[in-house]
Amino acid sequence: MTRVLAVCAVDRPGGAEVGLLRLLRRRPGWDVTLATPGDGPLRSVARAEGWATARLALGGLERGAGARALASWPRARRLAAAHDVVYLNGTVAARVLPALGGACAVLHVHDMVERVPRFWRRAALVLADSSAVAVRLHGLEAEVVGCPVELDPPPAPRPWGDGGPVVGFVGRLEPRKAPDVLVAAAPAIRAGAPGARVLLIGEDSYAVDPTYARAVAGAAAVEHVGWVDNAPGMMRHLDVLVLPSRSEPFGTVLAEAMAVGTPVVATRVDGLAEVVEDGVTGALVAPDDPAALAEAVLRVLARRDELGAAAARAARRWEAGAYARRVGDLVEACAVPIDTDRRLSDGGTATGPCA
Repeated sequence: MTRVLAVCAVDRPGGAEVGLLRLLRRRPGWDVTLATPGDGPLRSVARAEGWATARLALGGLERGAGARALASWPRARRLAAAHDVVYLNGTVAARVLPALGGACAVLHVHDMVERVPRFWRRAALVLADSSAVAVRLHGLEAEVVGCPVELDPPPAPRPWGDGGPVVGFVGRLEPRKAPDVLVAAAPAIRAGAPGARVLLIGEDSYAVDPTYARAVAGAAAVEHVGWVDNAPGMMRHLDVLVLPSRSEPFGTVLAEAMAVGTPVVATRVDGLAEVVEDGVTGALVAPDDPAALAEAVLRVLARRDELGAAAARAARRWEAGAYARRVGDLVEACAVPIDTDRRLSDGGTATGPCA
């Protein structure tokens, strides 16, 4: 049994957290403790899975918040001492890395980083979502692992009425993901495909820019659906999935759409070109170009069945079971076994699943 302390920067599942959950659920030989900043939905998921939970504040997501994580270093050290490996799920979680002493630490980088702190070199294993992410990790030898995808997600109802074809954006309504570009492209899409509907599915779940989110969600050119719990299953009802991001390390939503046979249109930035094969599984365009985006959507709509079938075949390379086997083996290879008498019994102990 490998004791794994998985550290998350947020309380509710985003793309990085969903990927972590898909990994943990497929490693029955792991004794998992999930550490989050507070008692949010992620902790509820952990309890339902029978995992232990712990609270570990990391200072928040905003720039300059890292200093606030110092107060959690003693607790992080105590928690790490009770586990074989500490899985730091993202660069914000890495704020506690200097406090872990001799613990085996795995750092999973999900972001396009601008700089690499020297203390990241203390990680025994570094994982990267894409080659685009890895190339920025100067001085680190990162394993490129992609992101796990459920090839056959549960069915989901269509959260909108009849009519179509349906072109959709699924994700957080924030400037980096650029749903505003799809808003600008919507009139041309509808002109080229009479009856087409352009949907924004999601919200600004981390309150990155509420003014921006309200503006794009309220735009007359699109329909706003809001958050959908089973987005992978829901994307079966889309004719094209659009991700017009200005920066993106991998684009899990693209792979999820492809897995259910929905072709995609994305921007040629960062890791997205590693997911989408232009003209085969969808289309790639330059960022911040509404005219090019609209033209690409119309091209993909015209070949929807052909490209969708190719997309489903291509998505098999990110199948969650194979991902969990590869990443799990990498994690276990660097784990440090501990004795049971090192388990904690004071206030720093991880709580049980019913705590």
